[in-house]
Amino acid sequence: MMEERIYTIPLRDMMNRSKRTKRAPRAIRKIREFLKRHMKAEIVKLDNSINEKVWERSIEKVPARIRVKVVKEGDVVRATLAE
Repeated sequence: MMEERIYTIPLRDMMNRSKRTKRAPRAIRKIREFLKRHMKAEIVKLDNSINEKVWERSIEKVPARIRVKVVKEGDVVRATLAE
């Protein structure tokens, strides 16, 4: 059974607590953790569009929040950037 949701993931709190040179990798990690927790799945696959959006303004200037469309198929969660 497929389950589909749209989430707005806040990244600002992570940004304020991390060094400027580690923000984008931590944001990707935070997105994965958020989706694992909310979708109750172990395997999370992020689309390249999410990665491009986070890294769009370099490693230091991560967006404050990101909207993600998530589809759960069995144990696998696939996330893409929501329009």
